[in-house]
Amino acid sequence: MAPPERGDTITHSVQILKEPLANDHVPRVPVFLDASATQPLTLPVPPSLLLPFLDQLRRNGGIMCAGLLAEACGGAKEEGPAEAAHDMAWEQLHTGAWHSVPLVWRDAFSLSCLCLASHRQYARQLDQALRYLDLGVMMGGPLFRSALDAAIVSFQDTVGNSDREEHLIGLGAEGHEENGGLSDEEGKEAVLDCLPHGSLQYKFVEKQCNPSLEVFLCNYLLPGLPVIVTDAMSHWPALTKWNDFKYLQKIAGNRTIPVEVGEHYLAEGWRQELMTLSQLMERWHTRLGCSSKEQLYLAQHPLFDQIPQLRSDIVIPDYCSVGGGELHSINAWLGPAGTITPLHHDPHHNFLAQVVGRKYVRLYSHQASECLYPYAEAMLCNSSQVDLNNPDNKQWPEAQGLKFVDCILEEGQMLYIPPKWWHYVQSLSPSFSVSFWWTTDDNDNGGHSI
Repeated sequence: MAPPERGDTITHSVQILKEPLANDHVPRVPVFLDASATQPLTLPVPPSLLLPFLDQLRRNGGIMCAGLLAEACGGAKEEGPAEAAHDMAWEQLHTGAWHSVPLVWRDAFSLSCLCLASHRQYARQLDQALRYLDLGVMMGGPLFRSALDAAIVSFQDTVGNSDREEHLIGLGAEGHEENGGLSDEEGKEAVLDCLPHGSLQYKFVEKQCNPSLEVFLCNYLLPGLPVIVTDAMSHWPALTKWNDFKYLQKIAGNRTIPVEVGEHYLAEGWRQELMTLSQLMERWHTRLGCSSKEQLYLAQHPLFDQIPQLRSDIVIPDYCSVGGGELHSINAWLGPAGTITPLHHDPHHNFLAQVVGRKYVRLYSHQASECLYPYAEAMLCNSSQVDLNNPDNKQWPEAQGLKFVDCILEEGQMLYIPPKWWHYVQSLSPSFSVSFWWTTDDNDNGGHSI
């Protein structure tokens, strides 16, 4: 899979696009629907939808794939045609940049996932069936999204979730408010030992207690200055629910997600693996893959489109509508202590909401860009070559002594990061965060310097 998207310049092969299915009726295509059934069921898919899709797939170089899908949808008793079509679509999705993949091939991937899920359900391989449905949601197109959603809803009640609860303790850590987020010198020294040199010793990010929209607009968004907003998330159900692993297990334990494996996305050996949320939590507990080079992190994933039950636990901040703002994306960040997002910048306004645990965040003004040595490659041009954890002053001399602001973001706090401001993020405890990206007419305003 491609590196995680840290801005528009880096692609991500796991995307979610949700659009309604055309509301026609009558003819049917055999695909998965009910996990309690003893034989493959059918789902209404009108010829007015299916036949033009297959024709479009043929016109996009998918003659063989269209034939296989037609056979799979025609009631093939074996899963061979669906599996072959799935392999062809998978190859197309992993050829070149994600944004250049024709939408019809993503739709072909969705349909193949539905057909394979039907066969796995019939064989009573229920976990595998749900895995195919999640793949269709994460990487498929919009045409068959409603069918995938309907199948998952029906399927969840029958399959249930993992009951591995003996070690599932809360995610959270006690918050501290003083000294940039540390309550005493002993605690501060312990944290400083694991943070980049100079952390929490210069200037802290300003805090505002639930400012009015006007204050946020005039003092922070328009000038382009970061700010921590406190007491604006107290009504979120997630603040209590997500501290309980058992709740996350119940809602999403058997759902397949893309997990980053490695020190961070710029490090050698970094990769992505597909696993269920239960498997991710189990590996955290057993400490498999928890060295710095095998860290596990669910990073920048549109989890709330994939699992709407979790979406109901959060609330889009009103601040995201300030200045005629239009929401771009909502992403989840879930990981143990020690996960790192290296120094980079994003093209959108960003509110990073800390739901569980605490994170260290360091920010540099966009005006420091040249001194932070961005990568020359197009896919990484919004990432810095400067490794804050292992600074090389001879190789990157201009980065030495640059002014920055930093903070420890506590549970229930939101950090506003203006567009193009460079930021480094490190979790100090098991952590669950939500990022809200939104755009405005003046979205390219990088703001003032520090």
